[in-house]
Parts: sequence; C-alpha cells; structure tokens
Amino acid sequence: MQILPQSLSKLTRYSALLTVLLIGSGELKAQNIIQKLSKKFLSSERDSTRSGSFMVLPAVGYAQETGVEYGLASTYNFYMDKSDPTIRTSSVMVMGTFTSKHQSNFKFQSDLWTTNNDYHFTSEIRYRNWPFNYYGIGMNTWKDDEERVDQKLFRIKLDAEKKISNHLYTGINVQYDHFTIRSDSSDRIFNQSDLIGKDGGQQLLVGLSQLFDNRDNVSYSTRGYYAKLRLAYAPKLWTSTDFTGANLDIDLRGFIPLHSQMTLAIQGIFRSTFGKTVPFYNYRELGGDMIMRGYYLGRYRDKNYLASQAELRYRFHPRFGIVGFSGLGSTFSKENSSRYIPSYGGGLRYFFSLEHNSSIRFDYSYGEQRPGEKRQSGFYLSLSEAF
Repeated sequence: MQILPQSLSKLTRYSALLTVLLIGSGELKAQNIIQKLSKKFLSSERDSTRSGSFMVLPAVGYAQETGVEYGLASTYNFYMDKSDPTIRTSSVMVMGTFTSKHQSNFKFQSDLWTTNNDYHFTSEIRYRNWPFNYYGIGMNTWKDDEERVDQKLFRIKLDAEKKISNHLYTGINVQYDHFTIRSDSSDRIFNQSDLIGKDGGQQLLVGLSQLFDNRDNVSYSTRGYYAKLRLAYAPKLWTSTDFTGANLDIDLRGFIPLHSQMTLAIQGIFRSTFGKTVPFYNYRELGGDMIMRGYYLGRYRDKNYLASQAELRYRFHPRFGIVGFSGLGSTFSKENSSRYIPSYGGGLRYFFSLEHNSSIRFDYSYGEQRPGEKRQSGFYLSLSEAF
C-alpha cells in the first residue's frame, strides 16, 4: 500500500531535478549568448581568422515632405584574398527605405580591392524617388523661399583603377543618370527661374582618374595621404537641354598621427561643372553627411563647389572613439560670387569590426545662422567615416 506514495515522491523529486536542470540549461544558454555577443561587439581582441564583418542599421525618420521613413542600411566588409596580408578591406553596402507618402530610395555600392591591391573597382546602382527642397542658386538664398520639388533618379556608375606604381593608380569611369523632375508650384521660384533641365534629362559621363593613396587603412585612416583627380566628359547624345560638358572633381586628404590613439584628419575638395549646356540637375550641392555637415544637402548649390574640413579623432578604446570637426565651404559661379560659411560639431564612433576598423558614426553638426532664420544643424547616423 506504500508503493504508490513512494513512486509519486520519486517522480516529484525527478521532476524537480529536471526543472532545475532545464532552468540551469536555459540560464547557461543565455549566459553563453551574452558572452558571445559581448565578445563579438565589445571585446578588444581582433579576429585571427580575418573573416568578414556584417552590420545592419534601421533607418527611421520623419520629414514633412516624406512623412514617416523606414527601412534598413547594411554593410559587409571583407578581404577578397585572405592569404594576402597587405590587401585592403573591400566593402558592399545596401540600403533601402520607404515612406508613408509612397517614396522610395534604393542604393547598392561596392568598393573592391584585389590581391596585392593591383586593381581597385567601385560601383553604384541607385534608384531614388524622393523630393528635395529647393532654395535657389548661389549662396544668397533664404529659408522662406524653400520649395518642395519631386525628383526620380536612376543611376549606374562604374570605376576601375589599375596600380601603375607604388600607391599610384590610373583609371577609367563611366556614369549614366536619368532624372525626372516636377514642381507643381507655378508661382514659386523653381518654375519661374530660367534654369535648364527643370523637367529632368539624362547624361552619360565617360572619364579618366588619377589616384595616389598610401593610407594605412581605408576604413579608418590614421596616417598617410589620399589625392584623387577625376575628369569626366558628357557628349551631346540626346536633347538640347541634356548635359554637354565636363565634370572635374579633386579630393585631397591627409592623416597625421598625433598620438597612438589620436589622429588629425584633413580634407579639401573642389568640384566643378562646365560646358555648353549645364542643366540644373548637374549643379554641385553643399551639405550632407560627408562634408559641410550641418547643412541640408542642396541648401546652397551652383556650378562650382570648394570646401575643406578638419577632424580630430580620439580612439580611447579599440571599440569606441570621439571626434570634433570643423569645415568651411562655398558654392560659386560667374553669375554668383562665393561666400564661405562654417560647419562644426562632434560625434561618437563605435567600431563593430576590429579586423576591418568598420565603424558606426553618430555626429551632430552646426552651420550658419542667417539673419531672421534658425541656426542650421543636423544629426547624422551613418556607416563608415566621413572621409
């Protein structure tokens, strides 16, 4: 008569033991997951396997002209030849966002280095159905003249460079753009202006480039120099309002180590568009998240653009760093004189890959304050350094 109670007692003890084991196993798995995540994202140890790194960021925002924006941005950094200790980091970036007002933006970019860094290939494929704010041409435009203009852009761009001597590359490039532009405000400055290409157009650019690059690292440079000249010609292929002329781009960078953890980075750029027919969509734009941060991209625009910036980078931990930066820039042309304006701010860096020095960038920057207007500023969350 006592067998049943004893069996129940044993069953109870076994159940309790099993519960403890399961709970312990769950806690152990949770601890293992935390340890793995901590090692992957916070550890100071580099990956000895030289494997690739992948990062995804959510893209969430709101603007009056687009409504709610949502999507993803991702980057994959890797070596095309792991056995080559001198090869530079290659990268592939994909971004896609949508808005509640039915706009969309898709971009694919690649930056590839082959064995011994003998060849360097970059590409971009982009579709952008997105409005922009137009303020006028030149440096004396005003916030009150802000006008929303709808634009669709399709772009394909390819660059190929070959090493011809130590750190020196010669390359060719081709780019095709197709623009559709529309403004429904007939009484505002965009439609009332005499700009060429207000309805859009297309252009085919074919050019040559020359590059000197002896930076120690392409993702996070701490020493070395970068100098690139690119000249691209657009022949007359389509209508009389399509671009016929040339683009000249010069990009100079220097990286000076001040300490084992501190670097002074400087950059100067000159961008110019000239020719028989220069449509509105090929004007150069000041602002954005790369240089002259703090200004809306296109707040000032003209045929020529000259800007410089300096950034003091302090990487106080292998995974974290802080920066302070300042810049000066202007657009100009024969019709509109230059007026140089400041940019300054600071930010944080998180390095999600120590092998490739890949970072997530958090920046806040200020621009000028024109009479009667609020000070221009902007917050930026981006993958990779500004330069």
